[in-house]
Amino acid sequence: MYIQLSINTCCLFFGSETMDVHAFQFSGNQYLLLLLLLIIPFMPHPATPAVPVDNSTDLSSLLAFKASTSDASGLIAANWTTDASFCTWIGVGCSPHRPRVVSLNLSSFSLQGPIFPHLSNLSFLSSLDLSNNSLSGTIPDTLGRLPRLAVLRLGWNLLSGPTPRSIFNMSSLVSIVLSSNNLSSSLPTPVMLPRIEWISVADNLLTGDIPADLARCWTLQRINLNINKLTGSVPSSLGNLSELVHLFLGENQFTGAIPASIGNFTKLQHLFLGINDLEGEIPKELENLVDLQYLYLHINGIAGSIPISLGNASKMIALSVSGNNLTGPVPATLGKSMSFLQFLGMADNALSGGLDFIASLTNCRNLNTIDVLNNQFEGVLPDACGNLSMNLNSFHVSQNHIKGSIPAGLGNLSSLISLALSNNDLRGTIPTTLWRLTKLQEMYLGVNKLTGSISSDIGLMTRLSRISLGENEFSGQIPDSVGNISGLQVFDAPVNKLSSIIPLSLWSLPGLITLNLYQNRLEGLISPQMAKLKAIDYIDLWSNRLSGDISSALGELQSITYLDLSNNSFHGQIPQQLGRLFSIKYLNLLHNFLSGVIPKSFSNLSYVNNLDLSFNMLEGEIPEGKLFFNVSITSLVGNRALCGAPQLQFPPCPANVTTSNSNAKLRLLKYVLPSVASALVILACFSLFIKNIMMKAKASSKEESQCLNYHRWISYFELARATDNFNEANLLGRGSIGKVYKGSLDDGLVVAVKVLNLEVEGASRSFDAECRTLGQVRHRNLVKIISTCSNLEFKALVLEFMPNLSLDKWLHSENQCLLTLVQRINIMLDVSLGLEYLHHQHHHVIVHCDLKPSNILLDENMVAHISDFGIAKLMLIDSNSIVTATNIGTIGYMAPEYGSTGGITTKGDVYSFGILLLELVTGKKPVDPMFSGELNLRQWVCNAYPAAVLEIVDCNIRRIDFTNMQQHSDGVNILHRCLSSIIEVALHCSKDLPNERLMMRDVVPRLQEIKNGLIWKELS
Repeated sequence: MYIQLSINTCCLFFGSETMDVHAFQFSGNQYLLLLLLLIIPFMPHPATPAVPVDNSTDLSSLLAFKASTSDASGLIAANWTTDASFCTWIGVGCSPHRPRVVSLNLSSFSLQGPIFPHLSNLSFLSSLDLSNNSLSGTIPDTLGRLPRLAVLRLGWNLLSGPTPRSIFNMSSLVSIVLSSNNLSSSLPTPVMLPRIEWISVADNLLTGDIPADLARCWTLQRINLNINKLTGSVPSSLGNLSELVHLFLGENQFTGAIPASIGNFTKLQHLFLGINDLEGEIPKELENLVDLQYLYLHINGIAGSIPISLGNASKMIALSVSGNNLTGPVPATLGKSMSFLQFLGMADNALSGGLDFIASLTNCRNLNTIDVLNNQFEGVLPDACGNLSMNLNSFHVSQNHIKGSIPAGLGNLSSLISLALSNNDLRGTIPTTLWRLTKLQEMYLGVNKLTGSISSDIGLMTRLSRISLGENEFSGQIPDSVGNISGLQVFDAPVNKLSSIIPLSLWSLPGLITLNLYQNRLEGLISPQMAKLKAIDYIDLWSNRLSGDISSALGELQSITYLDLSNNSFHGQIPQQLGRLFSIKYLNLLHNFLSGVIPKSFSNLSYVNNLDLSFNMLEGEIPEGKLFFNVSITSLVGNRALCGAPQLQFPPCPANVTTSNSNAKLRLLKYVLPSVASALVILACFSLFIKNIMMKAKASSKEESQCLNYHRWISYFELARATDNFNEANLLGRGSIGKVYKGSLDDGLVVAVKVLNLEVEGASRSFDAECRTLGQVRHRNLVKIISTCSNLEFKALVLEFMPNLSLDKWLHSENQCLLTLVQRINIMLDVSLGLEYLHHQHHHVIVHCDLKPSNILLDENMVAHISDFGIAKLMLIDSNSIVTATNIGTIGYMAPEYGSTGGITTKGDVYSFGILLLELVTGKKPVDPMFSGELNLRQWVCNAYPAAVLEIVDCNIRRIDFTNMQQHSDGVNILHRCLSSIIEVALHCSKDLPNERLMMRDVVPRLQEIKNGLIWKELS
């Protein structure tokens, strides 16, 4: 060091960095000075004492970090003790040369609280990873003082505030990852990061422009600024970053054109500029990006044509330009060199010309998605479609001007899951080969000019969930084999020439949500078997030739919101049971031959906003109530003898009708009442006599006692046989007061037998309460009681068996099963309908008091049923009544007021339902170890809502639904809106103050709208 210093000084003295002895003539004084500079380093000097290594600062910093941070996992609390060297602590890495901390990796440790600012005292720290926790507060500015820090990872937390300016001025930093937080403000300037290779601040709330200084970070390889609120243009100076491999600027608010300098990124593999406001054309300079694999330009305002040179990107895997203003034909050779191409998205543009380019795509043997819907393509579907990749999952050509017939070769695409050819000008019949696509889940052929019949081979497509055949010229009958498609959710075939009757098998599809058959020639009756459509939401049968009575079974469709039976030939009376369609919003029965009176039960239909009973033969008084106060006169005109409803200008009902009815009632009471009263007295005496005999029989013979039940008698011995003498192998679960066994009765009926442990205090009271509650409720979303068996030593409930067990097992078992978002929404809706019935529709208000996933049971069709009414309280006045009780509810789901006042209201169930919604969305139990102190499940979700919703959802939703929705141009946004809406309902339900919570009758329509918003997002 000293030698180098002296030589440098000498060089400076002579005015040159390189000294050539032949180029200078030295004077005597110069020789003396030079000699002195050379001798100084070797002169004796005082010895510098060795400084001992002091690691006490590191120890105190780590202990202070431990004290300031909540450790929900318990790993740090258990491991970070002074009994051992901190170099052995979990997550702590030390230098091999000295006991100093060089790395701190606590990723995914469920940490909570702020980041301790004195971490900056770890002066040897080179890597700090605190990602994927629940840390909050701001990022300490003091972290910028760490002189050796190369890696800083704080992503996937709850951090907020601005990004510290000091961090973007660290000469040692190689990697900065701050993604998925709530950071705001703009990116700091100036940026002085001479060694930086990776910057990721995606999924935050950043605003402002991209700092110009970023272009001077020559070593940058990865930039990720996705999902923020950044504005301005994409700087052309970024073209100086020749080492760049990944550039992610998507989902911001960038404007202007894509700079031509982007062609300088010769090493670029990923370019994501989608979901912005970019304009201009696709730069031809993209042809220079020979290593480009992923190009996302979708949902912008980019115009012009697709450059021919883009086809030279031989390493391209995904190309997405959907949702722009692109015009002109697609280059015929587009896929010729793209042998690795997997995804091609060009939907929602104004592209024209033919589909000749499809022939070039036959070279792409890994291609799984072709999406060119909603353009102006013409011509025919080429036969080359049959030679596309055998891995093709999605082929979407809807909403174009395609003519000709459907190529039979499409049947070769055996992996096809989604086929969308609707809204074109296709003619001819459906090729028989298409019915053999057994993996197909979605088939959209509507709004064409297709003819022929629907083949019975449709029953081979057992995985089909949606089929759209509407607005064609199909004729013949709906094949009975459609009943083989057990998972069918949408059957859409309106405006055709379908005739004959609706097959009974169609009414037996348990998952059917939408049935749309209007404007056909269907005839015959509506079968009472339609009551099996437990999930149905939408039925439209208007303008057919259907006749007979309207089946009272319609009243069993508790989920339906839309029902149109107009323009048919139905006759007879309107069933009173239609008044039980508590979710209905649209009900149209106009232009039939219905007679009799309007059912008074219609006054219960509180959500109807469109009712039409006009042009029938109805008579009598128009019922009172909110519904008929709001309808218009056009909804009731054309009937022969309606009266009442002065606000609708109908004539008043004749007074003599009321008088004659009153006289008839008086005569009836005068002669009939004494006889009825005498019979009741005799019956009561006889009942008391029989009851007394039965009580004595039970006391004298316990083992031979029989069960008091609702439908059948079941003895103790039959239950013992059914459960193999209550064998543990048949055990379904344990509760606080007993066990539940699976059993098979003598007639083969499979049941669940809930046996109470009578030694537990309160078990008998719980048995009585559950018998009393279940005995008086009837609803498709409540567990049905089959029988009871009770004597002095044994009490059991015999309940409907649910083969898919409890929701808790689906969410949290070791062998966790996968629930799709649609299934979760259906479960939420089922539970809400059950609670709405208990709170608002039963003649007495019933509060469940212990709603949680283990009390939600799922039948064979995944329909949810509320169970365990052991502590339910019967409320005899109204939904605002308060009943007090002790030992109710389960921690985490129990409303806050239960612990303070002990008061029970329906709002307590609403709170539990809100927590249940949050658990379904996040997959987190409210008693998860990560929740401690003031942080609970609700607060954790509040912190992430609405900005970081996608980061807190159950990983299974992200794995299943996000993957499935990627084929939609707006898929992720659809899911985000859906999840945000669910969370909004959950947060309203789970507010601390009972009066601020929703009521269940308000929750049901909101969830129904959320469900419809997801189900109806089709590609047709």
